Amino acid sequence: MQRAAIANRMRDLGGDVVTNMFTVLDKADIISFAGGVPSPYALPVEQLQVLADEILATAGRQVLQYSTIDGYGPLREWIAQWVADRGIQATRDNVLVLSGGQQGIDLSAKVFLNPGDNVLLERPTYLAAITIFKAYEVGFRPVASDEQGIIPESLEEAILKYKPKMLYVVPTFQNPTGVTIPAERRKAIAEIAGKYGVIVVEDDPYALLRYDGDPIPSIASYDTAGVVIHVNSFSKIVSPGLRVGYAVAAPQIKDLLTQAKQTADFHTSNLSQRMIYEFCTRGMLEPHLATVRETYKAKRDAALRAMEKYFPEGVHWTHPDGGLFVWVTLPEHIDTGKLMATAAEHKVAFIPGTPFYFDDTGKNTMRINFSNADFEMLDEGLARLGDVIREAM
Repeated sequence: MQRAAIANRMRDLGGDVVTNMFTVLDKADIISFAGGVPSPYALPVEQLQVLADEILATAGRQVLQYSTIDGYGPLREWIAQWVADRGIQATRDNVLVLSGGQQGIDLSAKVFLNPGDNVLLERPTYLAAITIFKAYEVGFRPVASDEQGIIPESLEEAILKYKPKMLYVVPTFQNPTGVTIPAERRKAIAEIAGKYGVIVVEDDPYALLRYDGDPIPSIASYDTAGVVIHVNSFSKIVSPGLRVGYAVAAPQIKDLLTQAKQTADFHTSNLSQRMIYEFCTRGMLEPHLATVRETYKAKRDAALRAMEKYFPEGVHWTHPDGGLFVWVTLPEHIDTGKLMATAAEHKVAFIPGTPFYFDDTGKNTMRINFSNADFEMLDEGLARLGDVIREAM
């Protein structure tokens, strides 16, 4: 196909990183810290199999048919009650069921962004969100952050300077850094965005994977202006393969997102929605979450111990209270994009930091995922990676 035939929006998406990440995961001889995926042993296979069989036996003709765009009513009702634990006041009219949380980012962009509009992003931020926004041909503008996430004063300055349409933020155990924004900053973010009418896409799939400390209310819980779209997912806490997420927003925004979803996939899988609903309402979710948290906390601790043991002086990393990632910063002369090839020779993989920046910076950073590898692989893989880093220093 001639390059001229390709739409402009497709020419520089940068999606190869995600594609290559999952290719590496399929290679049995490589210890991979690349993918942000749950442990295969944390997936409730047996419980979901029983639920699928029962649903197909009792409501098979219904779940295999077309359905409503905004999702299975009882699931939307349950989600509206469930998010109250994060301080969000909602009814089913605020809830749209998504085909994975990432669809919520895409639909938000589709509804609100025109080519040339400005979007505020942290540096670094979720790499797939950058790819999504690129497809809508927007301008990327930075909002300053520190070890506690977005700095509210910087947000107001950026809004006044860049006149953005949208702010995208991962407030809890951020992908890729693991940083969490404290409550007082979340409140300020909601107030500032509301003051200037800036849409906030709050992408919060890791909030329930907390291993230390107390839960923090979502940004949406402080929203009095109806500008926050809270996007979440069951992918990290139940199963990514079911592709069920949700958005909670003001009714008029939820209706617009629903219209946008109609042109994308019409509705999320009925079978997947019913499986998630039954899993959550039959008392399976909380015991499962407790087990997942215990497992991932132990893996996080093992990863941090191994990094302390094997990584050379001059290397720094975050110590997240939850989530799936540790963010590593190397001396400035090391390019982790180039380091990948050496790491592959040592049969270990990671994601270099640059794809998490919209301006191609962060060349001396990398993201380490600790949830997927078992304990032996964590130790061996981080030992190998430590050797690779030491050789480059």
